[in-house]
Amino acid sequence: MKKHIFFDLDRTLWDFEKNSHETLLELINRFKLSDYGVTNAEDFIYKYKIHNDILWSLYREEKITKAELRTKRFRLALEEYKIFDTKLAENFGNAYVEESPLKTKLFPFAKEVIEYLYNKYQLHIITNGFQEVQHIKLEVSNISQYFQIIITSEQIGNKKPDPRIFNYALKKAKANKMQSIMIGDDLEVDIIGAREFGMDQVYFNPHKDTHNQEVTHEISCLSQLKEIL
Repeated sequence: MKKHIFFDLDRTLWDFEKNSHETLLELINRFKLSDYGVTNAEDFIYKYKIHNDILWSLYREEKITKAELRTKRFRLALEEYKIFDTKLAENFGNAYVEESPLKTKLFPFAKEVIEYLYNKYQLHIITNGFQEVQHIKLEVSNISQYFQIIITSEQIGNKKPDPRIFNYALKKAKANKMQSIMIGDDLEVDIIGAREFGMDQVYFNPHKDTHNQEVTHEISCLSQLKEIL
């Protein structure tokens, strides 16, 4: 019988894409990137996301530092437009990290489902996001009160899918594998990571991406968790 539910945060409960996109549009306007030749904000965001995804993969593999990730992703995006301004990239990056966590968009049914599960299970968070911003996201979105344990990869020095972060989370929650289930959107990091560790999983796949992995459960809407748990 399940007693403990471990959620990922970004792109599972907190709508990272919408919150990030809104922040980026605001900053592109504030930093007047059009004066530098960025005439299409959506094109800039598209280029930024490509660099961000690559750098996040390197960060998870511990090939670059957090500081490098934060600045380099914007520096490389700006360089796509022949803008070689390290200070601009640094200021833009700092503003993004400070302001994006203050956005409050959650996935549909996130709050409703959390409230439903809260009365039946002990809820926890396991996230690879930065320590100083994940707690802010939970607070401003008004969902922090539902989670007993919040584990960030920075806090313990291991990132999902490393089994050590799952092991640490279970010990912290005083749970065991059979009592626990992991819910996340990242097939490799959340789902395969938990599966290899020996935990059941719920793959949150809102875009219904095709794959050939065996998962315990798969959903495309958080409301479906009520049918499983």
